[in-house]
Amino acid sequence: MGTVAPSPVIRDVERSAVKKVARRLVPFVALMFFVNFLDRTAVSFAEPNGMGDDLGLSAAQFGLASGVFFIGYILLEVPSNMALHRFGARRWLARIMVTWGIVSLLFTWVQSTGQLYGLRFLLGVAEAGFFPGAILYLSQWVPARHRTKILALFYLAQPLTTVIGAPLAGLLINQHGAFFGLDGWRFMFLGVSIPAILLGVIAWFYLIDRPADAKWLTREEKDWLTAELARENGTKTDGAKAASGHGGRGALKAAFTNGRVWALSLVYFGFIYGLYALAFFLPTIISGFEEQYGTHFSVLDKGLITAIPYLPAAIALFFWSRHATRHGTRAWHVAGPAAVGGISIPLALYMGSPSATIAVITVTACSIFAALPTFWSLPSQFLTGAAAAAGIALINTMGNVAGFAASYITGWLKDFSGSYYLPLFVVGGFMLLSAVLMLWLSTRPLPQAADAEQELITTGH
Repeated sequence: MGTVAPSPVIRDVERSAVKKVARRLVPFVALMFFVNFLDRTAVSFAEPNGMGDDLGLSAAQFGLASGVFFIGYILLEVPSNMALHRFGARRWLARIMVTWGIVSLLFTWVQSTGQLYGLRFLLGVAEAGFFPGAILYLSQWVPARHRTKILALFYLAQPLTTVIGAPLAGLLINQHGAFFGLDGWRFMFLGVSIPAILLGVIAWFYLIDRPADAKWLTREEKDWLTAELARENGTKTDGAKAASGHGGRGALKAAFTNGRVWALSLVYFGFIYGLYALAFFLPTIISGFEEQYGTHFSVLDKGLITAIPYLPAAIALFFWSRHATRHGTRAWHVAGPAAVGGISIPLALYMGSPSATIAVITVTACSIFAALPTFWSLPSQFLTGAAAAAGIALINTMGNVAGFAASYITGWLKDFSGSYYLPLFVVGGFMLLSAVLMLWLSTRPLPQAADAEQELITTGH
């Protein structure tokens, strides 16, 4: 069926509307994500810089402490995202930020392994729904053809969290005893938690739930965005449309019985397993360079080295997403990086120097982050409304299962084998499975899938 090309006036309205969304909303939501990921992974900087010794943590105990966060997150993720759909992103995302900021602040005074486990669990409960909620929120502001670019700008916050956050954590840890007599790692928790509370308060007043309420959009821009998003929602699968109109039970059924949602969940599992294995254990691996290579680094040096892989990863994320936007998202935009990361990460510790090891880890980090924004443009192509909230939450829940598995299994395998060689082979294996599954998925269009869904995965047009 042919389509009529939009007039130059409509194209100008489209261009200006999307630019305003990218300028007004994306930087703020990305800043929220930056603080979110920093608070979530702050424990990885604390462990090798005093917390591990003070609390007597083994690698397995640290892995469990890192991973128990995801149990709390998993339990409340889908209900939290359904609540966001009901109450609106402005209220719910602001509530999430303030809650997790308060819990993160309590890490300043943790005294035992049991308290650490408990606070990590509560942090997961507090953060539940933030990431899928942010993805859903941004997806409700721009049409599908602009979504990869918008999500890429948002996702830049994650690698940049380590680029900026690792040296920042090092600086805070170096303030040992300088403020309130706190140990350096305790002061770090204090320093990274306060911004979450402040941003949550600001978000309550700054965020807007829908384009029609945005005072910074012209009437023409509001009308175009509202009409375009409504038109797209009308072309999604019948199950998704029914769910979006019938609330919680129908939405959950549409998402939980959609085979493509489950397949994408498994693809996501492999990427997130690799992401969190690096996020939680890279600082510890770098601390081990002294024993492995005879090279000593200061606390600040370790923070700077930890940041190295993530700056190229941010650049790779930007340009890979740009390529996918310009040329059409294809299966290999996700499968290719998964394969490269799966092959590279097991080789890291076989290198003969710290610089070579970091270079190989950088390749893996680039592979993980390059694919994720493109991946997240997929679910909203075939789910809408409450079904999209449930489907995106389900996929992210599988990612949180991967986060727990990566944290605990990596630590346990380190204690079991005495090194990180075996754990990194497991990371590589899961990423290779993601690549294979993504390619398989591209050959298996589901019944009742909308044409746009099939084209996105199969042909890329």
